[in-house]
Amino acid sequence: MRVLVTAASKHGSTAEMAELIGSVLAGHGLDVRVSAPGDLDDPGDLDGYGAVVLGSAVYAGHWLGAALRFADRHAAALATRPVWLFSSGPIGDPPIPADDAVDVARVVAAVVPVEHRVIPGAMYRSRLGFAERALVAALRAPYGDFRDWAAVRRWAHDIGAALTGTAGTGPTPPQAGSTVSGPGA
Repeated sequence: MRVLVTAASKHGSTAEMAELIGSVLAGHGLDVRVSAPGDLDDPGDLDGYGAVVLGSAVYAGHWLGAALRFADRHAAALATRPVWLFSSGPIGDPPIPADDAVDVARVVAAVVPVEHRVIPGAMYRSRLGFAERALVAALRAPYGDFRDWAAVRRWAHDIGAALTGTAGTGPTPPQAGSTVSGPGA
């Protein structure tokens, strides 16, 4: 089965998650393409894909425009196949923002995903412009990498098992408490 993994990423952190998800799905024997949402403009671009994982970084409670445009442009095609959504956004402890992205509800209603997963994100001061740093200061959001790579990997394994019908027989995800870092771990 061909699977598309696409995620809108402003500074690269969410794209790294998409790459990891794609790698894990490929480990399940799936034919995976990882691509940015803007690379798929033609409504026929989803032909041949049996499933889609769509994600977006969340800024100030919103999905990025590229992911929203992708979902709008391909809503009819997405509604005919299994879709998993993820929002990369909350950072810190307690997480900021505390709620789901405000515009995800319309995407969920349009594509009826198998699941929408909220995954802690990352924010590095060095990657932000002046206006973004001002917004971070106003929200009192912390800088750092809050991504849980083991959780992302487990979720990707769950998706792979669901798509291949191999629950319990696919690659073994890391156990709780194991040391996992970065996408290549």
